[in-house]
Amino acid sequence: MAKKSSRIKSALNIVMALFLLGGTLGVVSACARNDVTALAERGPKFVLEEFFAGDSVAYGVFEDRFGNLRRQFRVNLNGQVEGNKLTLVEDFLYDDGERADRTWVIENLGQLDNGAIAYRGTAADVSGEATGSVVGNGLNWRYDVVLEMNGRQIEVNFDDWIYQQDENVAINRAYITKYGVEIGSVSIVFLRGAAAEAVGPLDLESW
Repeated sequence: MAKKSSRIKSALNIVMALFLLGGTLGVVSACARNDVTALAERGPKFVLEEFFAGDSVAYGVFEDRFGNLRRQFRVNLNGQVEGNKLTLVEDFLYDDGERADRTWVIENLGQLDNGAIAYRGTAADVSGEATGSVVGNGLNWRYDVVLEMNGRQIEVNFDDWIYQQDENVAINRAYITKYGVEIGSVSIVFLRGAAAEAVGPLDLESW
């Protein structure tokens, strides 16, 4: 009986250790996601206005907090650079037939003391300004967007990350929260240059 009790105790200790380890890894992961400077050694170097200059295309999905696919969309983009400003026009088609557009005006504010390149941006459906920075191969910026949901306008926060994979491909992951609670996420693949020319411009007349 004593041996059995000892084995049970040992098993419980292992489970508790794994639980605590999992919790610790979760905290480390969350901290890493909040610190773009962790990407300093990652490549290729991402220059926001260079990547989005000219024509590009994108494919994306929206998932709810439980990982269920809610919407799919495709986008044609055109970026024009003048001085330190990028004007990026995005035309969307959703899989339910909805059309939408957004025009970003994004300004390069220069290098910060930590080596990051600071940016700010505005768009019609963004409350105030988007602010963030680029380090290594990634951009992280945050902003509030007003969404139309069930006939009501709801303001949500986007924690938006873009990672450049090679010269013509970048992956975007955005986490959407309301009152600090994650309600969904958006995943997007951006294609530019030869990759965009191979498939674009995308058909936005019908899904």
